[in-house]
Amino acid sequence: MATTEVKIAPENLQAASRPSERVPEPGVVVIFGASGDLTKRKLLPALFHLEQQGLLPKEFAIVGVARRDLKDTFAGDMKDGIIKYGGGEKGDSTIDEFIEKVDYQAMNFDDDSGYTDLKALLEKIDKEHGTKGNRLFYLAVAPEYFSDIIDHLGKHGMAHPEKGHARVIIEKPFGHDLESARELNDEVNKVFEEQQVFRIDHYLGKETVQNILVFRFANGIFEPIWNRNYIDHVQITAAENIGIEGRGPFYEKAGALRDVVQNHVMELLSFVAMEPPVSFEADSVRGEKVKVWRAIKPIPIENTVRGQYALGMVDGQQVQGYREEDRVDPNSTTETYAALKLEMENWRWAGVPFYLRAGKRLAKRVTEIMIQFKQPPLLLFDRSADGPCNEIQPNVLTIRIQPDEGISLRFGAKVPGPDTNVCPVVMDFQYASAFGVNSANGYERLLLDAMLGDQTLFAHRDGVEATWALYTPVLEAWVKAKPRDFPNYRSGTWGPKAADGLIGRDGRQWHRI
Repeated sequence: MATTEVKIAPENLQAASRPSERVPEPGVVVIFGASGDLTKRKLLPALFHLEQQGLLPKEFAIVGVARRDLKDTFAGDMKDGIIKYGGGEKGDSTIDEFIEKVDYQAMNFDDDSGYTDLKALLEKIDKEHGTKGNRLFYLAVAPEYFSDIIDHLGKHGMAHPEKGHARVIIEKPFGHDLESARELNDEVNKVFEEQQVFRIDHYLGKETVQNILVFRFANGIFEPIWNRNYIDHVQITAAENIGIEGRGPFYEKAGALRDVVQNHVMELLSFVAMEPPVSFEADSVRGEKVKVWRAIKPIPIENTVRGQYALGMVDGQQVQGYREEDRVDPNSTTETYAALKLEMENWRWAGVPFYLRAGKRLAKRVTEIMIQFKQPPLLLFDRSADGPCNEIQPNVLTIRIQPDEGISLRFGAKVPGPDTNVCPVVMDFQYASAFGVNSANGYERLLLDAMLGDQTLFAHRDGVEATWALYTPVLEAWVKAKPRDFPNYRSGTWGPKAADGLIGRDGRQWHRI
């Protein structure tokens, strides 16, 4: 299959790369759970990159909060993280200048005195750094600590300060079913108003995800055919070749449907399927996403497939099965793979199936959206003729989220020569080759938006509850009907055979990745 690469003109690239003028007000970012890997690998490198780009105010500070006493080592550890995971260089004086803004406090999340001390520390930072009482609380903690932290922030007057503003970022999972999601949302909204709450999904920080809306609504050639009249079906794949990486207790409670499908995959689906918003303000965008999720029909159990990986080969090395992983029940029925067929009842998508699949220990790491268009009504060309290409293939648009971010379009073209042989060719746009390698990790955009108070790329409680309403019945049905064939796919493959049957009964097949 021939491939043509799409490049950006240098003068356009130079204009597009000019620095943004979106600089937030002075403030303090307070990270609860700061001793975890997320802070060192993602959050501090992201904040450092924002400062390097001139996107942080001069009056800015960071406070790490965790239970362990790391006062003497925290700043140095964060510096190492910026160098190792954020592309910083040893000896770079700007890293030292940034680290001077980092402080740390050890406390238990249910300890009243700890919050008294934290409030005093933040007031001290206000005086020393001129941060004006503005706070962004980041809850990088296990879900069981959400309520305690939020309740104590409210009790100690830090949710609604006398001067400045307060916002809170909450990491997923937002509940484990519809009832728990509602309870968590109610607890959060007792303390913080909804406009103060930023439920983060790091997928929405990825450039290609944001580019879906630009691709659809800034290009006049695509939106007119983005509907049931021209599109045959849509596939969304979120595949990982890694296992659970020592997170046995977490994954035993979660599984693939809760961990990936209910949040990441549904966000991708909403960007593909939503109607044009009246503006790109948060309420308009999020309102259209909720309409999509509410238009999805209840999912019958026969439109679902679950799987669990067994021993197999990944990247040339033998890996163990899920039930042999550390701290996993040897008789576990937790799914590490989920595939579903979704159908919508709305004007744009009626009759167009959406096939979703996500799993661990699959053949490769890749997240992509595949949109397959309908065949033309009359195939003029002889598909039985001899030649290198003797089958007319449908047009396919592929949006790659990771690891190689980009967009490709497959279409047919005549092979040079006296015969009419039609071969598929691909126009391929890759972010790395067009714009250069981007060191951003996705959290940069999301942290900046939260500091600015822009909720567009964050989940609203209505959206969280809409997706849980869709998937809670599936989870309940799976609990009642225990799987008898687990494990049912070998590591290093593309999942259980039943997933091929799910899409195959409609005369379709999974897109070859």
